[in-house]
Amino acid sequence: MILCITEKPSVGRDIARIIGAKSSKGGYYEGNGYCVTWTFGHLCTLKEPADYTDMWRRWSLSSLPMIPPKFGIKLIDQESIKKQFETIKTLISQADEVINCGDAGQEGEVIQRWVMQKAECNKPVKRLWISSLTDESIREGFQHLREHKDLEPLYTAGLCRAIGDWILGINATRLYTLKYSRDRQILSVGRVQTPTLALVVNRQNEIENFVPKDSWELKTIYRDTLFTSSLKGFESEEAGKKAIEEVKDFPMVISDVSKKKGKEAPPRLFDLTSLQVECNRKFSMGAEQTLRTIQSLYEKKLTTYPRVDTTYLTDDVYPKCKHILNSLKDYSELLQPLRGERLRKSKKVFDNSKVTDHHAIIPTGQPLPQGLSKDEMNVFNTIALRFIAAFYPDCSFEQTTVKGKVGKIDFKATGKTITDAGWKAVYSKKQEAYKEEVEEKNQEDENVSMPVFTPGESGPHKPRLVKKTTQPPKYYTEGTLLKAMETAGSMVEDEDLRESLKANGIGRPSTRAAIIEILYKRGYIKKERKSLRATQAGIDLISMINEELLKSAKLTGIWEGRLRQIEHGSYSAAEFIAQLKQLISEITVNVLKDNSNRMIQAESPQLKKKK
Repeated sequence: MILCITEKPSVGRDIARIIGAKSSKGGYYEGNGYCVTWTFGHLCTLKEPADYTDMWRRWSLSSLPMIPPKFGIKLIDQESIKKQFETIKTLISQADEVINCGDAGQEGEVIQRWVMQKAECNKPVKRLWISSLTDESIREGFQHLREHKDLEPLYTAGLCRAIGDWILGINATRLYTLKYSRDRQILSVGRVQTPTLALVVNRQNEIENFVPKDSWELKTIYRDTLFTSSLKGFESEEAGKKAIEEVKDFPMVISDVSKKKGKEAPPRLFDLTSLQVECNRKFSMGAEQTLRTIQSLYEKKLTTYPRVDTTYLTDDVYPKCKHILNSLKDYSELLQPLRGERLRKSKKVFDNSKVTDHHAIIPTGQPLPQGLSKDEMNVFNTIALRFIAAFYPDCSFEQTTVKGKVGKIDFKATGKTITDAGWKAVYSKKQEAYKEEVEEKNQEDENVSMPVFTPGESGPHKPRLVKKTTQPPKYYTEGTLLKAMETAGSMVEDEDLRESLKANGIGRPSTRAAIIEILYKRGYIKKERKSLRATQAGIDLISMINEELLKSAKLTGIWEGRLRQIEHGSYSAAEFIAQLKQLISEITVNVLKDNSNRMIQAESPQLKKKK
């Protein structure tokens, strides 16, 4: 008998139907030489301190840092979990071979291997690795099962992540709570949550300490077109008025007119983080809300695996794209320009070297069922439009630059005219114009349309001063915070640069939403409209932590980079764990040396520590 273990009962039902295990039993299906059973997500977890020794049951500074000689796992203490685990254990003992059918990612690998380890599985194991839950994908996956040992580095990275979070999170939380907490309320500290909180606190401090500065720029209107002078902004209005006096009696003389053609490629396909960012911007959906919705679409076989960190597809997906596009019946008007043409294959979409375990999120080609929720329709529509746009031509435009002179002062005007909308037509046709994040200077100084200018022409103009006031950075939203986590705090808009920074982002795409939720629950951040604000407890906690490694997004990003290297078999797991053990030992010594008697008040009464 071959035993298949899935991560959810719903996936178990689908796989059982496809492989012919049609007989329903208590906690599993059987038939055609197979049994199919399932977990409910995590059945096992790392042992807690008290599971290693009674000395660690009581919170005390003298017991820190707690570092077990060997980390172990245990079954979660819940009756339904215990019952299902016994079913899995019995089936493993009867099986000739086991197929791990867990979600194809790092967390899924950890979930399944812990269960098999706890059940003392010594049977041969294969791995089902699929990017969607369609019948075709499942059948194809069973025809190309992967070797269990091939996924060992992925599991090792997940195990290191869990152990690292245990070492820093449990020890640092006890340390800071016992040392600094008033009324014995828990001060939660974590490997990822603390640097994420620091991002919010630091941004808030920048805003609150920001001192605006005024300046005045010399501009002029000539033939209904705005020209900007080459002079640096004036620090006083009086100085600017003197400049106006210098130019008001001279005509504008056009010295040069140049045109430059340019193209703008379609936006990249979605990874999980960019999808969460887009849904937060367009629909004000929270990160966790978007994750739940895209997971639901995945389980309904409508979209591919969601917990991905790449915006690329592999070459073998290209032959399937025409079928996927043709399946999007509700978008037939948008697909009309693509019919009869060979589908575009751009390196910005298809690149095997940029894909490891899973490709970008796209539709699967399954027809949309009735009864999808508003959130599901919004998210699916966002993914479908992005996928369609990827095969449209670039948007073509013409950039016009006009240079002129008034007296001794140079002026310049720019204008941008779209000559072929290309992929932007996808959004305008759906009457939801693509909201580009254009730089402020373009919004202010670029003329949408310009008359025809001729070098040598001249005429009167209307000079004026435009007051500029420097603006503070904006508060984070969930969307912009996710982008900051993805790039370890480096706020960049350039897509290629963002891709390169992902390797050292903090957290994983699948866990970032949960980290933000934890900060809400701990009372460290709150939402005001769409903006995220740090509470006093959050501000106090970050100011209390002197150890930069605990709150630096960039340094935490280095750890994430090492976890990725472990995942790819190019870094030592033992060295990673040894470094974290040394770090928590050094942090413990430094905190215990602090004689400042500082205390802070947490804002989460539900977290009050049990005596």
